[in-house]
Amino acid sequence: MNLQALGQLVRARRTELGLSQAQLADLADLSRTTINLFENGSLSDLGVVKTLQLMNILGLRLQASKPQSSSQRKALRMACISASVSYKDKMSTQELAKALASGVIPSKRLPHIATLLDELPQTMLVAAVEEAATLSRVQAKKIWVHVYQWASQLQSPRPIWHSQP
Repeated sequence: MNLQALGQLVRARRTELGLSQAQLADLADLSRTTINLFENGSLSDLGVVKTLQLMNILGLRLQASKPQSSSQRKALRMACISASVSYKDKMSTQELAKALASGVIPSKRLPHIATLLDELPQTMLVAAVEEAATLSRVQAKKIWVHVYQWASQLQSPRPIWHSQP
């Protein structure tokens, strides 16, 4: 669920409770403009504390849960597709899983791994590491060490790789 969907949920609940935006703003210690922007999907960030406070006032609950296992099993495949999009020779999920678990990149897959490190969305990367760890029975922490080593060796310009695991 994203901020825009939360805003729509807040609007529906506020209306259901018979509250105006101004009344909700007073109850939540926010401005009416903030409530309006939030409900219309125009607010780029509200912050976790304020979002939870607003939802609590409305009797709504935000719940976090682990991803469903079926989506986890697709992460390596999606990562391979993304990493291979610019190359004639496609990287297989088995190659990626083995490389992540062992830390050894097959030489013909260096460009694919560089693309993966530089361009793969972080959520997909995390899911791919989790899936590889499950399949290979290698701790995810160890796989992250490999990923950070690759980023350093391949000189990835992506800022997320500038910290140490």
